[in-house]
Amino acid sequence: MTTEKRRAPAGAAVLRGEITTAIRAAVMQELAEVGYGRLSIEAVARRAGVSKTAIYRRWRSKLDLVLDMVSAVAGRNLPLLDTGSLLSDLEILLHVMARALRHRLASQIIPDLLAEAARNPQIGEKLQQALDDYQQAVGRILIGRAVERGELAPDTDTRAAVDLIVGPLYWRLAIARAPMSMDEVPRLATAIVAALRVACLGPVRDEVEV
Repeated sequence: MTTEKRRAPAGAAVLRGEITTAIRAAVMQELAEVGYGRLSIEAVARRAGVSKTAIYRRWRSKLDLVLDMVSAVAGRNLPLLDTGSLLSDLEILLHVMARALRHRLASQIIPDLLAEAARNPQIGEKLQQALDDYQQAVGRILIGRAVERGELAPDTDTRAAVDLIVGPLYWRLAIARAPMSMDEVPRLATAIVAALRVACLGPVRDEVEV
């Protein structure tokens, strides 16, 4: 009986993982330095140490490359550990979010992509989907566990709750760009828990019944 050796695919079929990783890292650096409008495939290739062909084998255009990066970042696992209490769960989530938002690359890339989303529907749609996925995950896991423990009411409005969790930290670090020490996170978590218990009890009605 003869055995046939299968040859590895060659040419465009071979997409080495380390090259893909280098390209994605280069995109992040370029976005932080020049923004989406001035981002070029040539500059990304030069920074990654690869040819333009290596990039075009993976992505058809600059837009596809950036959209893929947004999806990859948004798809990372959320730090929604079950510590046994809503307050402790929140503290962990806020610490991780604060570190991410204070990172030099994030502080430069996020405002630029949000501005670009207003001009480019495809980027806007991708960012909106990422935000929706994030909100659903936080609501389903973190808020859901708090309801099961009896820490929050069963009719808690999860969308409003997630807005209240993410909003203050995002506003301060990404929009206002105000300094924030990590020692402030526990106090912020305590304030959010107190607000959740009184502000998110079901959807607000348009009319008050009398």
